[in-house]
Amino acid sequence: MKIIDKIALVLIIIGAINWGLIGLFRFDLVATLFGEMSVLSRIVYTLVGISGLWGIKLLFDND
Repeated sequence: MKIIDKIALVLIIIGAINWGLIGLFRFDLVATLFGEMSVLSRIVYTLVGISGLWGIKLLFDND
């Protein structure tokens, strides 16, 4: 597994945990840590989204 794949996987896991917290407890960890829709939180959300798209590629890798 390449380093970019590992980074994407970590970001996907962070996003999944955040969505789990939102669904279960209505608690947005990213917004709590970086501010409600601050530039930094938007960057985190964008990176998680891009990682989710990258994860589609991981489904089809035969490595």
